Amino acid sequence: MLGLRTTVYMVPNLQEAKDWYAKAFETKPYFDEPFYVGFNIEGYELGLLPEEKSGAKGNNVLSYWGVEDIQKSFDHLISMGATVHEEPNNVGGDLMVASVFDPWNNIIGIIYNPYFKLP
Repeated sequence: MLGLRTTVYMVPNLQEAKDWYAKAFETKPYFDEPFYVGFNIEGYELGLLPEEKSGAKGNNVLSYWGVEDIQKSFDHLISMGATVHEEPNNVGGDLMVASVFDPWNNIIGIIYNPYFKLP
């Protein structure tokens, strides 16, 4: 295993989701086709896949995007139209996590983890 590379969110309208994620993550996609949209988030892939081409959504897997300021990032996503899944909270030491539902009911996790360092 080489580590996490891609997180994919399933959406019913690729264009709307592309616009929303571009604003929410403050970046433009590097790959933009009718079957898939890909964003490079600091070396990690955030992908959007048309819902009809994938299976059902589930709450059994959470991906957390690293952030420097958990409350600021959480508030930004909420201001973009996301809704609360889990309020920012401490999960031990200096670790903080939170999560929101995007407008298509996908869960976006965010984490402040000062202990995590890439190899």
